[in-house]
Amino acid sequence: MDVYAQERLRAIADRAREHGRVEVAALAAELDVTPETVRRDLTQLERRGLLRRVHGGAIAIERFGFEPGLDTRQGLFAPQKQAIAEAALAELPDGGSIILDAGTTTYRLAELLPPDRELSVVTHSLPIAILLSGRPHITLHLVGGTIRGRTLAAVGAWAERSLADVRADVAFLGANGLTVEDGLTTPDLSEAVVKRALIRAGKRVVVLADHSKVGRTDLGLVAPIGDVDTLVSDRDLDPALSEELESAGVRVVLA
Repeated sequence: MDVYAQERLRAIADRAREHGRVEVAALAAELDVTPETVRRDLTQLERRGLLRRVHGGAIAIERFGFEPGLDTRQGLFAPQKQAIAEAALAELPDGGSIILDAGTTTYRLAELLPPDRELSVVTHSLPIAILLSGRPHITLHLVGGTIRGRTLAAVGAWAERSLADVRADVAFLGANGLTVEDGLTTPDLSEAVVKRALIRAGKRVVVLADHSKVGRTDLGLVAPIGDVDTLVSDRDLDPALSEELESAGVRVVLA
């Protein structure tokens, strides 16, 4: 990438941090480039974890290394997350046990769990536990620990020890980053520890992640790509990244 392109990316990132949101049309006029060039730049910045694409532009939600809260993440790529959750229903066992990681896409899967299917559900997510607590055909196991305010997930040694006693049929995990080189990653080190325990507790690991999470790496290493059996993502996933993952042994399902 040439020097001018790097300067342009830096200018877009700075403007997003300052204003919270950038628009394609305004950036094209300001930088004297085509809207197509701006869209490519926004895609580059999204892959670096600096922006998240939205209709007509992008918003800065993970600037300075901070992870967005639940309210922000719920609205990001909402149609894609819904489609991913619907496709993930095919990965459920006919009966038996599942693990649901904390996250907005796993929450959507919890909403869609068949009401007539007998399932044991293990989760460290308070929102998912509250959602499922009244379901008559679900035996709910809530993992305890220190509640992390940003995600409302239980973390810490207590949670890790509890999960050591679990062996579920399928573990459904969310991810902030997923690459062949670095595997699964997440911004918070305490959540990385619990996610590793969730993976060890599952006989099969299914990752639910929209296209913006694939091809990027976050601070906390969770597990190598070899620990992932299936990725359920959306149809905006870069075909080259999908091929890389499949070559590494991951089954990729596009919703």
